[in-house]
Amino acid sequence: MATVYRELEEWLDERQNRFIAISDEIWANPELALAEFKACQLQADSLAEDGFTITRNVGGLPTAFMAEYTQGEGGPKIGFPGEYDALPGLSQKKVAVQDPLVADGPGHGCGHNMLGTASLAAAVTIKAWLQHTGKAGTVRYYGCPAEETGEGKGFMARAGAFDDLDAALTWHPGAVNTASAGSSLAVNNIKYRFKGRTAHAAANPETGRSALDAVELMSVGVNYLREHMPDAARIHYVITNGGGAPNVVPDEAEVWYFIRSPERYQVDELTVRVRNIAEGAALMTETKLTEVFLAGSYNMLSNQVLAERMQAVIDELGPIEFDAAELEYAKQVAAAFPESLRVGMMKAFKLPVDLIDAGLPDRTYPISDRGETMPGSTDVSDVSWNTPTAQFTTTTFPLATPGHSWANTSTGGMSIGHKGMIHAAKVLSIVASDLIEQPDLLAAARAEFEESTRGRPYVCPIPADVQPRQV
Repeated sequence: MATVYRELEEWLDERQNRFIAISDEIWANPELALAEFKACQLQADSLAEDGFTITRNVGGLPTAFMAEYTQGEGGPKIGFPGEYDALPGLSQKKVAVQDPLVADGPGHGCGHNMLGTASLAAAVTIKAWLQHTGKAGTVRYYGCPAEETGEGKGFMARAGAFDDLDAALTWHPGAVNTASAGSSLAVNNIKYRFKGRTAHAAANPETGRSALDAVELMSVGVNYLREHMPDAARIHYVITNGGGAPNVVPDEAEVWYFIRSPERYQVDELTVRVRNIAEGAALMTETKLTEVFLAGSYNMLSNQVLAERMQAVIDELGPIEFDAAELEYAKQVAAAFPESLRVGMMKAFKLPVDLIDAGLPDRTYPISDRGETMPGSTDVSDVSWNTPTAQFTTTTFPLATPGHSWANTSTGGMSIGHKGMIHAAKVLSIVASDLIEQPDLLAAARAEFEESTRGRPYVCPIPADVQPRQV
């Protein structure tokens, strides 16, 4: 292993307790999308103390910030996007059975306490490395809110936060150490509100105009639309307001839709069709429609040059060493889920099914998603259409457990998660140092990006008059 790699590893190992403390503080105080005030302040203050220049309210988001350090002139600008929002209903103690700390409370079931902290750690590491080597360059950490609702990086991108980056490096907590080279579904996040007229549902229903009827008719129309959209597209919804009492004709109702498809233009086209259905439902029920556009994201544009470099570093570092107690804990967590579910998880991630009871992996895995589209969305995609971007996973969760589950919360606040997080910080730091030291590598990533986006410039999907949701 190259000397510089060992130096970066050793530097992080010596300071890992600082970063573990930040991650654990965020884990212990989970905050939902756009309300990550404690996490944002904690990270921003930590980076300010380390000599970074802090820019707050990026993109008009109170819980978004950028931390920057520059040394010399003319060096590359490397960005580390981070996240720190939690998920509702996933509160969990650090035990191997489902047991919430707070009933129905939020929890870090996607590991964003670790995601943001490892990226922060990488930024701090590269700053120290730039100072130590005297090399020119800029390192940025982005504190990004609301990834779970897709309301963060799109607004930041619209504000130009990523425009001048030479590359963005990111990761995500997972079950195995591997780089990603695939795509994701583009998405629009929209609420449809209907306004009608209230009436007594038994005495004089003929005078009422039901907003709930409009929501239900819209649902019927969208269900018929499903036959006539791309196979990989997804449209799903929840009714957030359906009225107050059965004997009152509801004069207000709201339905919340996610509209997804493999390409951004497909989402735009589907959104027009969904909007037409909503307008038809309003016409049928003589109600008034208001569309509330919350957020929109692109499909992921993984940079293959960066992904390959990430994979090479992952392989060179090798697997994470877990002890017997950690292995046993992971096995107990996984065993709490049905075997059929665990088998499905292994197959979905192209992992050997015979490792279903292994608890934690003892090896690294090659890239397995090249040319594929994952059935989910991420606003990291909006970064990827502005600068060469790639991401990877490291082991922070047990094998064969479902995402967005109490199992992930359980291991994300203990030694299993800590080890995976510090390992991720090492990969991020090493790849960043490579990009700064090897201009040809960065040029190859940029050339690929320019070719991939030729004739398809990024246009923020969030309408210009839409402002971030206030919480």
